[in-house]
Amino acid sequence: MELWPGRQHPLGSHSDGNGTNFALFSDGAQAVDLCLFDADGLESRLPLTEVDAYVWHGYVPGIGPGQEYGYRVEGPWDPTQGLRFNANKLLLDPYARAVGGQISWGQPLYAYDFGQPLTRNDEDSAPQTFRSVVTDDTFDWSGENGGPEVRPDVSYHQSVIYEAHVKGLTALHPEVPEHQRGSYAGVAHPAVVSHLKNLGVTAVELMPIHQFVQDDALAARGLRNYWGYNTIGFFAPHNEYAAASDPCEQVREFKAMVKELHRNGLEVILDVVYNHTAEGNHLGPTLSFRGIDNDAYYRLMDEDKEHYLDYTGTGNSFNVRQPHALQLIMDSLRYWVSEMHVDGFRFDLAATLAREFYDVDKLSTFFEMVQQDPVVSRVKLIAEPWDLGPGGYQVGNFPPQWTEWNGKFRDAIRDFWHGQPATLGEFASRLTGSSDLYGHSGRRPVASINFVTAHDGFTLADLVSYNSKHNEANGEDNRDGESHNRSWNFGVEGPTGDAAILAVRARQKRNFLTTLLLSQGVPMILHGDELGRTQNGNNNAYAQDSPLTWINWDTADLELVDFVSRLGRLRAAHPVFRRRRFFDGHPVERGDDGALADIIWLRPDSAAMTGADWDSGFGRSIGVFLNGDGIPDCDAQGREVVDDCFLLLFNAGEDAVDFTLPGDEYAEKWVVEIHTDGVSAAEFAAGNVVAVAGRSVLVLRAPDRS
Repeated sequence: MELWPGRQHPLGSHSDGNGTNFALFSDGAQAVDLCLFDADGLESRLPLTEVDAYVWHGYVPGIGPGQEYGYRVEGPWDPTQGLRFNANKLLLDPYARAVGGQISWGQPLYAYDFGQPLTRNDEDSAPQTFRSVVTDDTFDWSGENGGPEVRPDVSYHQSVIYEAHVKGLTALHPEVPEHQRGSYAGVAHPAVVSHLKNLGVTAVELMPIHQFVQDDALAARGLRNYWGYNTIGFFAPHNEYAAASDPCEQVREFKAMVKELHRNGLEVILDVVYNHTAEGNHLGPTLSFRGIDNDAYYRLMDEDKEHYLDYTGTGNSFNVRQPHALQLIMDSLRYWVSEMHVDGFRFDLAATLAREFYDVDKLSTFFEMVQQDPVVSRVKLIAEPWDLGPGGYQVGNFPPQWTEWNGKFRDAIRDFWHGQPATLGEFASRLTGSSDLYGHSGRRPVASINFVTAHDGFTLADLVSYNSKHNEANGEDNRDGESHNRSWNFGVEGPTGDAAILAVRARQKRNFLTTLLLSQGVPMILHGDELGRTQNGNNNAYAQDSPLTWINWDTADLELVDFVSRLGRLRAAHPVFRRRRFFDGHPVERGDDGALADIIWLRPDSAAMTGADWDSGFGRSIGVFLNGDGIPDCDAQGREVVDDCFLLLFNAGEDAVDFTLPGDEYAEKWVVEIHTDGVSAAEFAAGNVVAVAGRSVLVLRAPDRS
């Protein structure tokens, strides 16, 4: 087999129709073999002798898409100095765009002998590990009848995000063909797409779909890594999520999913895990990065290079101080935007990526590179703004270009509806976009990605059904998962036939969803919450790849689905719920009706809230007037728009509260748009007294005054 010198750029494998160029970065390597596998699994090794700027490269004529390959890298073995080269271990190409096979756990995957971490194990790992695959990047992105590509461009303030798991969303869907369930093709099925559009969703945020590893510790307990936060390949779509068996077709299947979602106006956001990899701590396997250049790709302890700095709780942290590691992250991000056409990223434990030295630093090189990148800087960038390291909780501190999962929104909304004391002020801040977190740095309400539930924690149904976590199925004696959930079972732990308890639980679900979808900022719905999905109290279902976590479409709460759809339509129709700028409390001219502030907080007696009211600590009920006149910077051209005015009445107390509607300077009458419990009429005149049931929300709209 011939080997030509080839090129050092681009990294990875790239076929030109006549052959394939291979390029691999390794600073510390002494020799690199390119290993090619035929259809029978027989291996041919080609030594790469060309090295430029630490990139080992070569061109093999006649090799094309579908070719399986890997690398063997020779170099020093001295774990105490962070050097873990071992050419007996077949290594996955960090730039592989497709991955074949799965891992078969055993001693050969480890570069040391079990129980003796400083020894060297020379068993061949090739029969038990992944293979990299050369891909064909051609794909027809054109629209219908050969027209231009359809690619939605949804502004943040118009966005409604749906966090979904590829398998969990579709594994039990009765309308999805069986062979497509749990796959990229299943996500793009018309029945799934129709459901998302009916909810008013504008973007699907997919939990990790980069190639990840089913780790051995879970396999030993009969479990699987369901969530996928265990990445090993930053360019390859996870092969188990493809209906197609051929790796090249798996890539095309992912692209076809994106194309179909785009055709229906839905953006695709990927939950990405660049903070660590699946190789774990110093006792982990050698699958890729560790054997290619351990101290380049991972953060090692300064005085003890045998061990890894761990800000993630997974055993290692990716080395964002190293230029080639940073290059890999940026190349990966650009690839998913340019070649796979995704619309944004949610960065898992993003604070770790900002630890260039020790502290989380919003001026770190990673943020600078994202800021100036002509491709990545133009898509949606969402941070999970914390990690497990010192000072890791960074909600509100990311750069202006970024949005953030707002954990303080989640906690405040749960506390309010749980009836906790002294929560009114915090509740008001979160409902109006968290200006205390984002306004000081020139950011807008859309910097806040609002959520009440997410994959990590209780589902919405479980949030109102369990006081305690029930994670026994995880095999960790219920020690794992968050213990302080701000949840409430209303008298019975878990399922019950008590009609009164079921009614208040249903009302609380509607309360949470109403608050979420009518708050300023960007709402995110956890998949299945609108269907009443339960995990039986498991709030850490990372290892539960089973019907426990999959959506059961046959038991869907259709009334709740309809309720969420109405909320979605209300939000989409009225920009007063999705302002581009924060409320400022200043009067807004209302034509002949005079002027009222853009927002007014009201007591149940319709008097404006005072400082003493906010500080009382005992308030459970509050009203808020949202002025729809002259909303600043709210249309596509940044001009003011005029909307209806709304009055939202919240009662988190157990008993009904009589709210006196404000005078006719606000509006002459109000019509009921949304209620989470029954009301006495469809509309009310100014000054009327309205009984708002305990633990409920009433949303009133002032009809167009013209």
